[in-house]
Amino acid sequence: MEDEYAKLIRRMNPPRVTIDNDSSPDATVIQVESVNKHGILLEVVQVLSDLDLVIKKAYISSDGGWFMEVFNVIDHDGSKVTDDGVVNYIKKVLESDAIYVPSLNGSVGLKPSEDYTSIELVGTDRPGLLSEVSAVLTDLGCNVVDAEIWTHNARAAAVVHVTDGKTNFAVEDPKRLSTIKKLLRNVLKGNNDLETAKMTLSAPGYMHRQRRLHQIMFAERDYEKVEKTEQEKESGLRPHITVMDCVEKDYTVVTMRCVDRPKLLFDVICTLTDMQYVVFHGVVHTGDMEAYQEYYIRHVDGSPVSSEAERERVMQCLEAAIERRTSEALELELCTADRVGLLSDITRIFRENSLCIKRAEISTEGGTAKDKFYVTDMTSNNPVDPKTIDAIQRQIGEQAALHVRWKSSQSPPEETTMSFLFGNLFKWQSS
Repeated sequence: MEDEYAKLIRRMNPPRVTIDNDSSPDATVIQVESVNKHGILLEVVQVLSDLDLVIKKAYISSDGGWFMEVFNVIDHDGSKVTDDGVVNYIKKVLESDAIYVPSLNGSVGLKPSEDYTSIELVGTDRPGLLSEVSAVLTDLGCNVVDAEIWTHNARAAAVVHVTDGKTNFAVEDPKRLSTIKKLLRNVLKGNNDLETAKMTLSAPGYMHRQRRLHQIMFAERDYEKVEKTEQEKESGLRPHITVMDCVEKDYTVVTMRCVDRPKLLFDVICTLTDMQYVVFHGVVHTGDMEAYQEYYIRHVDGSPVSSEAERERVMQCLEAAIERRTSEALELELCTADRVGLLSDITRIFRENSLCIKRAEISTEGGTAKDKFYVTDMTSNNPVDPKTIDAIQRQIGEQAALHVRWKSSQSPPEETTMSFLFGNLFKWQSS
């Protein structure tokens, strides 16, 4: 009965979205007003993040039954959002009752899983794990159409979408699915990780990969501390988080300072939502390098953080949420014609050249694979040797473009893009 009443109130007061390109000199201002409900902040932030919009400032207020938030956003080129297609999409989605909608960006967000088989993997991280998983899928005739892989605190999680290599549709044969499950579990148990290695086939429906990865990592308790190296302790990447009481208003105040990066706000709000906290008020400011966030929160039952143990857990979980996509790893972006076994070949080459994959984003669009890999050397302590990248470029493809994003602490300092034509890796495949 309460749900029907909530739906009635929402129909009587539909969400209002205003997109303003005049009031700010350097950003598009998006204002969203709506009847309040748990999770609505995450829904809005998720839409903006999936469009790769950069949130420079945000103001959030949701006391009582009404919700209002204001975002100052720019696109990935640093410009205002002026594309009519993007503007209309934002208004259409945020003013709709539908929570799950197809993403405007084909490589990110939500797709109906009837088109592919969705596989979730979790286990202890180790060098070469993605290579082994990819090899198994290739041997079973599965093509990886998109995937996302995260590693953090010695844990690895992946959401992988595969199709039948022959039909280009989801794998439906029960015996074949059972074989996939069995063999992938064996790979995950390679470290005798019998208790924590998990592999599941997701039910049909809609799923947001990045939110699901946060949920998987949270369930695996990756926020529990492992011993940090001296280099990690001294690193400026570690976020500074405080959790304090606001007794007069019966809130808990959470503040965070950390290095700014794309999708930071999504990662934080996702974690607070999944931990069953509600953001009543909040402010976000970003500078050239640093992001500051402040939130006034309560648990969904209306109570603030009530114990030192809960306070410590909130800080640990938020630190983990920030760190999962924060890395000094070298970014390699590959663009080439897609085929069955491509991911297996690429990850094998990385492994043979002593590179460890810390994170990966795999996507295909119009028959073209567009993959990003975030890699370190096997020790994770030393910069990747440019000679190693040269060796990979000599092996990696028949006709591919490899974009290397060197960080300021690595060498060479400039970005390089190489297109190259090497047939050695592929000759045996066509014979």
